[in-house]
Amino acid sequence: MREDLATAITEAWNAIGRAGTWLTGAERVQVAAETRAAPDCRLCAARAAAVSPYGIDGAHDRATDLPEAWIEAIHRIRTDSGRLTARWLDRVRRGGFDETHYVELVSITVIVTGIDTFRRTAGLAPLPLPEVVPGRPTMALPRGAAPSAAWVCHLAPRDVGPDDPPLYADRAGAHIHRALSLVPRSMMHFWDLFERMYLPQAAMREFDREFRAIDHAQIEMLAARVAALNHCTY
Repeated sequence: MREDLATAITEAWNAIGRAGTWLTGAERVQVAAETRAAPDCRLCAARAAAVSPYGIDGAHDRATDLPEAWIEAIHRIRTDSGRLTARWLDRVRRGGFDETHYVELVSITVIVTGIDTFRRTAGLAPLPLPEVVPGRPTMALPRGAAPSAAWVCHLAPRDVGPDDPPLYADRAGAHIHRALSLVPRSMMHFWDLFERMYLPQAAMREFDREFRAIDHAQIEMLAARVAALNHCTY
């Protein structure tokens, strides 16, 4: 494994156990545990096989004591993300948690999914759940965050303030970059790993140089195939 990738995975994994912006370290590790449990959930399997997941009711097979709305969000993101809707998110949020908590939860869920999938594909055992590090969430809401065309508020590049981390220092600020920007630390947690797994922003368009063992075209072919399998229309 490349040294930079191994380091990025270790750092991203350990960060799950530390208090975030809105969730404690213990809650973040529970989100990770629930993410791992979701593929074995009988309700999720039935919904994934159905023409529409919204006509099937029931209770999730859970691995933690997280609130029901959190369980629903984690399981659907992990097992059927291509069919999520704004109405679904509104219903989940009415069940008991704010959009800031949702964004942090999304970041953890996709990081766990990415690392677990990579290690399984590479023939490696899953990492043990991160150790919980004592600490309190910062509760830091970006002042410039505002409603956007997406389902949650964003922090646009022009609205990044002096108290915010440099979210877009090496990134174009495209919509995909802004997706988790309501919780800047969660956004950076995701992108710091993603760019080691995929390509940094600048390298994506440097076509006269190859940065990986496979070339740009092969990377994009794999990315497109995975996106199609996951019903990602971005």
